[in-house]
Amino acid sequence: MPLPADPRPSRRFDSILRPTPDGLWCPGGAFFIDPPRPVDRAVITHGHADHARAGHGAVLATPETLAIMGERYGHDFAGHAQPLAYGERVMVGDVELSLAPAGHVLGSAQATVRQNGLSITASGDYKRRRDPTCAPFEPVPSDVFITEATFGLPVFRHPPDSHEIARLLRSVQQFPERAHLVGAYALGKAQRVIRLLREAGYDETIYVHGALERLNRLYEHFGVMLGPLAPATGSKADFAGRIIIAPPSALADRWSRRFPDPVTAFASGWMSVRARARQRGVELPLVLSDHADWDELTETLTQLSPQEVWITHGRDDALRRWAELNGLKARALHLVGYEDEDDD
Repeated sequence: MPLPADPRPSRRFDSILRPTPDGLWCPGGAFFIDPPRPVDRAVITHGHADHARAGHGAVLATPETLAIMGERYGHDFAGHAQPLAYGERVMVGDVELSLAPAGHVLGSAQATVRQNGLSITASGDYKRRRDPTCAPFEPVPSDVFITEATFGLPVFRHPPDSHEIARLLRSVQQFPERAHLVGAYALGKAQRVIRLLREAGYDETIYVHGALERLNRLYEHFGVMLGPLAPATGSKADFAGRIIIAPPSALADRWSRRFPDPVTAFASGWMSVRARARQRGVELPLVLSDHADWDELTETLTQLSPQEVWITHGRDDALRRWAELNGLKARALHLVGYEDEDDD
């Protein structure tokens, strides 16, 4: 039986970036990438709470991510905030740092660190399919590519987004007397569902939970037009045949009782797992993920063909095995602090 792969980075790379209990540490730049607790200097890949936390001494991120963190944590979320646009390169200590689009949510980025002729790209969370609410993933050739593996099993092959939105609209037509209550994570997924509905020709007012309103405005500030929206307040009769978008937690809350016999939907990559849909009491599971599925993960590794693949979280065993069978040196880093949020 072969020995398990060594989880430690190669010596020639760990002087550039290496895993620690506080996250990915860059010695030459004296910063962490997406640290799970407050640190002196952090580079943040995107605004989801398992990657972007408040309390750091200094934060470097895209302008969009900084704006999202300001909305979520208050504008004093860090001692100092430094914006870095996609494609710009800056020296941080002894290393060069740049950010490239990750295709996950608005402002999401891959962070590439370069030093002594070597480069490592930490992709954060990413997806490869088109998303009308954020910049598309940009492949960055690097010696080491650090990938997530949230859906790192061959069973996870997500259907086309248009297919799932068409299922939602067919249900609205089929049950005009019922409200359609769609659970979607407040940052990224909710806005994506709204834009996909607009692209499918749905021009009606979409009603939203109050928890989404500030982030919806922020998306529109950055040029993502969401069309006519209104607060989900009023009598039951007002919502017959209407679509309401809310955080997943609201689906089981007293708040949801204001709607007439609602069809409960949930937009998540995990909705391909029937047991999860049943556990949540979801009548209309919508397989819409903001993460790469198995084919997107393997196609990305094939395209980039790095010297090493580091896997940060998720289903790392299958992806590591696939990489090794395809001639790529791979290891799991087992970083702590990243959870499966409902943005999946």
